[in-house]
Amino acid sequence: MGFSEDNLKGFILALSSSAFIGASFIIKKKGLRRAAAVSGVRAGVGGFSYLLEPLWWLGMFTMIVGEVANFIAYAFAPAVLVTPLGALSIIVSAVLAQFILNEKLHKLGILGCIMCIAGSIIIVIHAPQEHPITSVQEIWNMATQPAFLLYVASVIVLVFILVFHFSPQCGHSNVLVFTGICSLMGSLSVMSVKAVGMALKLTFEGNNQLIYPETWLFMFVVATCVITQMNYLNKALDTFNTAVVSPIYYVMFTSLTILASVIMFKVAMHLYPQLYLLDSAAGM
Repeated sequence: MGFSEDNLKGFILALSSSAFIGASFIIKKKGLRRAAAVSGVRAGVGGFSYLLEPLWWLGMFTMIVGEVANFIAYAFAPAVLVTPLGALSIIVSAVLAQFILNEKLHKLGILGCIMCIAGSIIIVIHAPQEHPITSVQEIWNMATQPAFLLYVASVIVLVFILVFHFSPQCGHSNVLVFTGICSLMGSLSVMSVKAVGMALKLTFEGNNQLIYPETWLFMFVVATCVITQMNYLNKALDTFNTAVVSPIYYVMFTSLTILASVIMFKVAMHLYPQLYLLDSAAGM
């Protein structure tokens, strides 16, 4: 793939995004530790004193900057270039955790990070093309098909089981519990963020999507999922090493997001078969 000026801008933005998001894990962890030292109640056991800690908010701001940079990167460069670079946030957080938090990353952890990045690159390179969306109602039709509704119902059931059964029993001894909740909710938030982003893009282009109740429902889902993710990601960071949380969260989140995307993609092929036939013919 040649590097045009736009591709270079997207490449730089994606690298910046990974740096900011990776650093945000460390800053938030420092903020969580400082808040726990002051209040005596850790986030991992249900404390919310970190909301009064400026360092934690600095970490949140850093993460938001990273996510915005990543979103803008897609406007300049193709996904096949931008998405794999997101895995670099794992390396950034792992390296910073060793120097700032004194959390040592062992050889097996280093191998896991390398495998995570390699796997992400392979998956994205072989990802299918998305068809163009002209209305938020198209996304709503995909999201309300039986296959995706079954996935949503399964996610909600699993989240409730993890929150009310496994979290009290082994949430503080098994890193998969808190990260599992974040990842499951994250897969739904990504689908909703895509819907909201497309609605805003179409609205700015003159095709107002804010008049549809579906747009506001997607916004509500995004807010609910993000708040839940933030709460349990804080618990995970406060309980386990960042070098452990970051790779596991990235792998689970990416895998579940791909699964959700595949389900919606197959539904889209069912809804718009003629469009995909045209896309295939154009690629020959």
